[in-house]
Amino acid sequence: MDVFSKIDTLMQTDLAKYAAVGHGYLSFPKLEGEIGTRMHFQGKEVLCWSLNNYLGLANHPEVRKADADAAAQYGLAAPMGSRMLTGNTNYHEQFERDASEFVQKEDTFLLNYGYQGILSIIPAITDRRDVIVYDQLSHACIIDGMMLSLAKRFVYAHNDMAQLEDRLQKAMRITEQTGGGILLITEGVFGMKGDTGKLDEICKLKEKYPFRILLDDAHGFGVMGKTGAGTGEHLGVQDQIDLYFTTFAKSMALIGAFVSGERKIIQFLRYNLRSQIYAKSMPMPIVIGALKRLELLRTRPELRENLWNVVRNLQNGLKDRGFDIGITNSPVTPVYMKGTDIEAMHVVRDLREIHRVFVSGVTYPVVEKGVIMLRLIPTAIHTQADIDYTLKAFEDIAQKLQTGYYAGKMPVLGSIEQ
Repeated sequence: MDVFSKIDTLMQTDLAKYAAVGHGYLSFPKLEGEIGTRMHFQGKEVLCWSLNNYLGLANHPEVRKADADAAAQYGLAAPMGSRMLTGNTNYHEQFERDASEFVQKEDTFLLNYGYQGILSIIPAITDRRDVIVYDQLSHACIIDGMMLSLAKRFVYAHNDMAQLEDRLQKAMRITEQTGGGILLITEGVFGMKGDTGKLDEICKLKEKYPFRILLDDAHGFGVMGKTGAGTGEHLGVQDQIDLYFTTFAKSMALIGAFVSGERKIIQFLRYNLRSQIYAKSMPMPIVIGALKRLELLRTRPELRENLWNVVRNLQNGLKDRGFDIGITNSPVTPVYMKGTDIEAMHVVRDLREIHRVFVSGVTYPVVEKGVIMLRLIPTAIHTQADIDYTLKAFEDIAQKLQTGYYAGKMPVLGSIEQ
């Protein structure tokens, strides 16, 4: 059989099914222009709530200048080679020192990418004797990382502490025979629902069970906690997080990531992460840009304060109007509505074309059948006027949904004149 013969069937399932009806619109849309709250979609200006630019750093003037100056000085080639062989610099090491201090850990390893980073961390620190226990809603990079590991795996229902304890007991029975250890993996902020991992309760379980914690805090770093050091700081357990991992893709608006922890563990990872050992070192402009962004995280608390003001006003405004935003306790703001996949397409189209509000829509299999989830990402640079306008737009499409306006209609995806 031809290895490609199954492609036609696979393209009718899961996310691939949207390729036939929404490529370039629902999936792979093009947002153009300067990154910010106002961008262009299919030639028309839209109010954008879909970028993980939490602190507004993507177009911050100091950030843009640091990026441009570094690119002019070094270009994108330097340093050449892998970090281990010829690609190490003082700037790479400076970032690691600064990040360690910020997240309150002994040492840090700078990573080229978040996805590939955690993909390598998990198999590097586990083997066939070990057991991994992980939250059901863990990000795809965690799932893929576990697939590369020889460790046995147990999943627990999202934030279900009773089931987690059951899984830890099962893991202990195995490791007592194999002589291995237990790695617990969870997230600081879950990117779809917006709720935080129950890190404080998880850490209490350390008193009963011998496990280590690997935390993916991509949506918490720079946003959660008194100083922005993350969800561990927010919940008062930062010192009990054994491996703290985060990406630059959210609050820092950049490519890259880092992992922090005990010095001897980080040094082990430096010499054992295949995605770093066998890859070119992070280009100098990105490293210098990361240093500037980290500096702003540390010295400009008003950025985080502005973000949280926007978050509170948006989320309270939605709740006051009867919208269901679930259990979020972070800036991630999901709005749940009842409707079919077809109605979801109508909703997204009306928001983008009639109201010029750009949000991302999510349906089954990401959420339950019959549920439409619209995910909004507030940023520090949104205004109260943006919030007020968006709330009115949501009231309009909610009323249409409730009255059956979209039912039975086939959406024509694409721009319309208004």
